[in-house]
Amino acid sequence: MSQNIIVEREGQVGWIIINRPDQLNALNRNTISELNKALSDFREDPTIGVVCITGSGEKSFVAGADIKEFAEYTVAEGGALALHGQQRLFDFIEQMNKPVIAVVNGFALGGGLELAMACHIRIASSNARMGLPEVSLGVIPGYGGTQRLPLLVGRGRANQLIFTGEMIGAEQAKEWGLVNTVVEPTELKSSVLSLASKILKNSPNAIDKAIQSVNAGFDSRQNGYDVEIQSFASCFGTREFILGTQAFLKKEKANFRG
Repeated sequence: MSQNIIVEREGQVGWIIINRPDQLNALNRNTISELNKALSDFREDPTIGVVCITGSGEKSFVAGADIKEFAEYTVAEGGALALHGQQRLFDFIEQMNKPVIAVVNGFALGGGLELAMACHIRIASSNARMGLPEVSLGVIPGYGGTQRLPLLVGRGRANQLIFTGEMIGAEQAKEWGLVNTVVEPTELKSSVLSLASKILKNSPNAIDKAIQSVNAGFDSRQNGYDVEIQSFASCFGTREFILGTQAFLKKEKANFRG
């Protein structure tokens, strides 16, 4: 049974709510494991087409990692912590077969911003604040922050945010390309569900292949163009391709999830 998260289903949208309000939803090892379990369940659930991650309350998405948990760690323990988190959660989200939307409803700091950056899309409320303050603790981002932030905002802006440890507001985050959209807090959920509904109209298999192809372009171990060609070709052998093309030719809308 989950102690740190709440899992809900709203039609074909799966919700994961990090529920540690007394710690501003900070991530610890148990929370990471619970998130992995919930994401794994949604990954295998054919009735779920989009997954949304948010924080409980109105103040915080995730205000970072739980510092109390690792304040006394050794070098080896610190390395194991970063490896465990990246494999079990951050990389896992990035490689999900379904779009994962970060619903940033407040502070997204440190591991919280790294969690949002691992998601495929980020929607923020206007009161959200984001940053990577790890250097103020004598450490650096360890859950992919030094890698994903430059890809999203550019090297110079990433260096500025990481070196200063400063926070930026939602509008600046949007200007920099760190978040896709900024909406008022009262409109956050409805905006996310509207976006999800647009995604859900399309082929689940094609979306899965698109995620793989986009990821490959940012992976030095892969040739993104080759992955795209292979993924494109594989779509031709699917029922969804036949359904989609036949519906188009008949000037109808394909029902991929019926």
